Amino acid sequence: MTLWFCYRHPRTPWLAKTMAIIVVAYALSPIDLIPDFIPVLGYLDDVILLPLGIWLALRLMPPEVLDESRSKARQWQDNQGQRPVNRVAAVVIVLLWVAALAGVGFLFRDSLTTG
Repeated sequence: MTLWFCYRHPRTPWLAKTMAIIVVAYALSPIDLIPDFIPVLGYLDDVILLPLGIWLALRLMPPEVLDESRSKARQWQDNQGQRPVNRVAAVVIVLLWVAALAGVGFLFRDSLTTG
């Protein structure tokens, strides 16, 4: 939630804002880029990619923006309690998977038809 408020802060630099958008959209997406049912790889995004993205986004934030955003996030959490879900990010991830599958199908179409 801190990154969400950082993204919306008017004094957030564009690079930090872009990183925050990517991380927040992915974190709130109900669909993972690498599905969890894939052994080992399924949890890599949750264990490695997401924490690295959060770390990088926080490092890019100006300290005063980060302090204000942390305070707003604490207030929001005390009042709301539930984490929101980003359906747009879910659609983007599904489209990425469809595109990847289509690309694989395109690459192997000749071998599939000649058998």
